[in-house]
Amino acid sequence: MMRENKLALIGYPLGHSLSPVIYKSAFKQAGIEGSYELMPVLEEDLITKLKYLKNNNYYGFNVTIPYKVPITLFLSKFDEFVNMTNAVNTVKIEDDLTLSGYNTDVWGFIEAIPKDINLEGKKAAVIGTGGASRAICAGLYKIGIKNIDIYTRNIINSKDTIETLRRRFDKTKIQVIQSDLMHGLEDVDILVNTTPLGMKDFSENNSPVDDKNIESLKDTALVYDIVYNPLRTALISKAIRYNKRFVAGLDMLIWQAIRAFEIWYNQKVDFKSVKIDVLEQVLIYNK
Repeated sequence: MMRENKLALIGYPLGHSLSPVIYKSAFKQAGIEGSYELMPVLEEDLITKLKYLKNNNYYGFNVTIPYKVPITLFLSKFDEFVNMTNAVNTVKIEDDLTLSGYNTDVWGFIEAIPKDINLEGKKAAVIGTGGASRAICAGLYKIGIKNIDIYTRNIINSKDTIETLRRRFDKTKIQVIQSDLMHGLEDVDILVNTTPLGMKDFSENNSPVDDKNIESLKDTALVYDIVYNPLRTALISKAIRYNKRFVAGLDMLIWQAIRAFEIWYNQKVDFKSVKIDVLEQVLIYNK
């Protein structure tokens, strides 16, 4: 059966998403007439929606909260990053209507790290133990990080997650620390925020790390915030203030989408061109 060039994002709730803009740019570069739509899906409707996507010739779809883990139950095959994280954000509908799952968040996280930064054998600090934290830890493990300090507001509630990470990433030393006990990050080479703190309409002006700890980072350290809305979060603003290198969440978002598009269509698109298109739309939207 021929798949149509229809893509979608499923999750709930779905607020303002940049994904339609990203994929519109990718379709344009690839010379493909296609569409990308947002599909809010209630939990009780998930199976019905999957059948709808299969039976209406969709080529594939992205998955966001809260279905990144449940969707694994419906897959016929999956990639190494799904195996590492037990979470999926990209699904391809095959010609026989089976579902193949991928985690392009891990790939996107890695790809956004500047190429002149070598983190093999180094130390990371990760803020948060939610679903995004798993993808980030998988990415850090993949690039050879040897030590990860994970900061969490509630160590007891994070116990199962930490134990899972330690089992899966057994070559990396993982330590869990209460967030309010963060005192100095002098030995950290990359600091990653995986929480929604700083997101638009969610404590937008707050940072998960205070000025003193950002200032304590070594000059060669990288500050990485996976939050992409606003483009400059409170954490990124602090990194700029103290002259630290940084990666903003938009870069990871675009890279993971580029990888998903390559999985679906076996075509690579240019990161810079997509980013320009996205930034133009963000400026229009925020006027």
